[in-house]
Amino acid sequence: MTRPLIVWFRSDLRIHDNTALAAAARQGPVVAVFLRSLTHWQRHGHGANKLDFWGRGVAALRDSLDGLGIPLLHRDIDDFGEAPAALLGIARETGAAALHFNREYPVDELARDAAVIEAFDEAGLTATGHHDAVAFAPGELLTGKGDYYGVFTPFAKAWHRQLTPERIALHDTPPPQAPIDIASDPLPELPALADTPIDGRQWPAGEQAAADRLERFLRFRGRHYAAQRDFPAIRGTSELSPYLALGMISHRQCLQAVLAENDGALAEGDAGLTAWVNELVWREFYRHVAVGFPRVCRYRPFQRHTERLAWRDDEAGFAAWCEGRTGYPIVDAAMRQLAATGWMHNRLRMVTAMFLAKHLLIDWRRGEAFFLRHLVDGEFCANNGGWQWAASTGTDAAPYFRIFNPTTQSTRFDPDGRFLAEWLPALAGLPAKARHAPSSDLLGGVDYPAPIVDHRAARARALEAFKALNAD
Repeated sequence: MTRPLIVWFRSDLRIHDNTALAAAARQGPVVAVFLRSLTHWQRHGHGANKLDFWGRGVAALRDSLDGLGIPLLHRDIDDFGEAPAALLGIARETGAAALHFNREYPVDELARDAAVIEAFDEAGLTATGHHDAVAFAPGELLTGKGDYYGVFTPFAKAWHRQLTPERIALHDTPPPQAPIDIASDPLPELPALADTPIDGRQWPAGEQAAADRLERFLRFRGRHYAAQRDFPAIRGTSELSPYLALGMISHRQCLQAVLAENDGALAEGDAGLTAWVNELVWREFYRHVAVGFPRVCRYRPFQRHTERLAWRDDEAGFAAWCEGRTGYPIVDAAMRQLAATGWMHNRLRMVTAMFLAKHLLIDWRRGEAFFLRHLVDGEFCANNGGWQWAASTGTDAAPYFRIFNPTTQSTRFDPDGRFLAEWLPALAGLPAKARHAPSSDLLGGVDYPAPIVDHRAARARALEAFKALNAD
């Protein structure tokens, strides 16, 4: 009997266009493995929404694997440090000849995978990591000085310039394999968590759901993406971020779909489609940053000098921000959308993050952790990169003097106040234009708080705090 090969699934929950699965299936029969690390994931900030979506995604993956005759073995481990022993145990149980997996890029994941490769090597077995979630492995795209890019635009130009068809070619889905004498494990239910996950029907899991969402986006909204993506009352974005975060769809599948819609081009052609491609490149950029500048994985800012910034200790302000009661309607509506859906519109992620870091001058890391705990698409690299941008501590950081006026953002991107009315029903009865910054006389009898901070005063305070860094 040919010895099987193990494919270790993590944040790549699909059988179509899966680099590790395709590589293993070319060599022999496959046994799939999923290691659930709930304690570790929770300790590192993942909340109930993400964990529930992850569990449902594994269940959908098992159904897909069943169709290929591939058994899925499931193990619970408390910590990433237990992964080498768990995988070696499965290799011995199954008589596996080798292990294949798709690489992940934050510091803990890199260390875990290096330990697995070392353990397999010491046991006389092979463990191979594949670069599946990126077109270019970290370290392949470097500046003229041989450094990792710390600015997005030159990275994106290099990405497009050096991209070849082979780098985004789809991997064949393996054909059904002959039966092997290994049965799938039952999948355990998610235990009770501190937070109750949102209704899973909002985010159906699995690669078919992801493929359907991509198809609908490109058919109805893709060409309008550039014009509509900043307006939260319009369903103008792809809403694929949860599926990309857990690999229920690949970046290659997305890019190939754009090529088919855009006359074979990614960097030119339809403005909406090329703008969306740019967002996919941003996701890859932040993965390169995590490897090239690992301090961002260790609770440190990319911009080293901002480590000295004097953040405020304001528990009341932080609680008001978390609960959507800052008195700034666009901020509050966005935070309530997050609480109810596990997702927030991208424009509003920038608005709410900048409000916390600049208006309240509260450490961006607190907001980063809050988002990761509540987002169904919570993914370290993109979340960290976005927060550091808003706080002016990261790559391509917004200049410290860029401080969004929430009311201006609201009137510009929700001019009719439709998004505000949806998430702040107390304001729905006000005139549309008055919802953005309701005056006290209009709020008589309305259950909505006054602003917790004055925009001009907050802006001045933030400017002084950042200027103090330059004076040191």
